[in-house]
Formats: sequence, C-alpha cells, structure tokens
Amino acid sequence: MSDASLPRFRSVTTETPLARLVLIGLAAGGVALLVFAPLIAVFAEALAKGWMAALESLGNRDARSAIKLTLIIAAIAVPLNVAFGIAAAWFITKFDFRGKAFLITLIDLPFSVSPVVAGLCIVLMFGTNSLVGGWLVANGWPIVFALPGIALATMFVTFPFVARELIPVMIEQGRAEEEAALTLGAGGWRTFWTVTLPNIRWALLYGVLLCNARAMGEFGAVAVVSGKIRGQTATMPITIEMLYNEYLSVAAFSMAAVLTALALITLLLKTALEIRHADALAATHRH
Repeated sequence: MSDASLPRFRSVTTETPLARLVLIGLAAGGVALLVFAPLIAVFAEALAKGWMAALESLGNRDARSAIKLTLIIAAIAVPLNVAFGIAAAWFITKFDFRGKAFLITLIDLPFSVSPVVAGLCIVLMFGTNSLVGGWLVANGWPIVFALPGIALATMFVTFPFVARELIPVMIEQGRAEEEAALTLGAGGWRTFWTVTLPNIRWALLYGVLLCNARAMGEFGAVAVVSGKIRGQTATMPITIEMLYNEYLSVAAFSMAAVLTALALITLLLKTALEIRHADALAATHRH
C-alpha cells in the first residue's frame, strides 16, 4: 500500500505552534510566579542571616514546642480520619440506603464551611460558657484553648480527604469481589483485609498524605480554638504568624521553611506513590 493511500489523521489540537508555545509559556510563568517564587522567597528569608541564625531560631523552646504540637496533632487527626474515611467509604459504596446523597454532602461540608466558622462552633459547644464545656473545665478536662480543641478543629477540616479519595475508587471497583469472598465463606474482616484493602491501598495512601499535609498546615480553625498561647497551644502556622507580627523575620521564615519542607516531602511521597501505582497497573496489564 502506497503512502498516498494511507488514511490521514488530523491532529486533536488546532492551535498553531506559536499559540501552543505562548500557552505553555503562560502556564510555566504562572507556576513560577505562584509556586516557585514564594518557595524561593521563604528559604531566602530564612537564610538571610546565615544557617546558624536559622538553626538557633528553630532551637528556641517555643519553636520546639510548636513543631512538637503540630506533629502530635497530625498523629492524632490522621489515624482517626483514616478510620472514619474507610468506614464512610465502605458504607456509602457497599450498601444502598436512603439519604446516601445527603451523607456525601455532609462529608463534603468542611470544604464549603470556613475553618474559622468551624473553630467558633467548637468554642460555642465546648467553651467555658457552655454547659458541656463548663463541666469539663470544672473537672480539669478543658477542650478549648487546649490540645483536645486543636485536635477537634484539625479533624473537622481534614476528615473529607480520605473518604473523598476512596469513594470514587470503591464505586468503580463495585461489589463483585467482596460478594464472591463472602459467598466462599470469608468473614467481613477477612474480606476487608484480603480483598478490599489491597484494591484501595493507593487511594488510601493518597488520602493519608493529603490529610497529613492539611493537618500540619491548618490555621483558621486552630487559631480560634487554640488561644495562641505561646509554647503551649501555638502550632507551627500560629507561631509563624506571631513571629512575623513581632518583626522576627528570620525566626518566622525559618519556621515557615520547616513547614514548607514537610509539605514538599509530602508532595514527593505522593508523586512517588503515583509513579509506583502507574508501574503496578502497567505490570498488571502486561500479565
């Protein structure tokens, strides 16, 4: 068959090479302006007076307390949200019931409600002027302006992430494999560990990483319920704001650099998981 007789395939894009070049340039410029420039500015300001000044500011007792508190809050909020996300996704995708759409809407609620409003709700429910909060404070178990309140606020703003990663994956996979396992005599827990969990592990890991990143960087809700007590209830974002307002630029940007580094590590882990997931899918298709 001659080349002339071969069918002609038109390009899926109609833009000229110049237009494509301009669009790519605009996209790259936007990313550089909105992402890379702030990152460079944060690390440059942190090291403006040298490595020793930055490390000394991070060695401060209040800075160590903020880092420790942030990690503790993430260690509390992320596992609890993982348990909730798995349970909610399982319930929504494996069962048919009235009100399913309403339940999904409730899961998405933190995406539409301001974190500051969430913090105010926690203060109204558990503050010293409330019935429950007053009783808890009187018995030595304060919620607001203490670690439990910060954990509650963080859990509220982060709990949709795991569920929202799992629900589309579990809907796509359907119920056939679980039903087959149950028919063959497997119990509920065994079905979950041997059938469901291997199928959702990548989406679960994505959700965990996103939840962890948001938990460490949450500001609005935590700012309301924490009271911003330096060295006690001030997380890393709160401490950054206080240091910057006090014109301690090196200390503020050093703390911001640590938080940025944690976010970048999370992003790298997510990218590595996506690559590994793609390789696993390709290997499955080959076999």
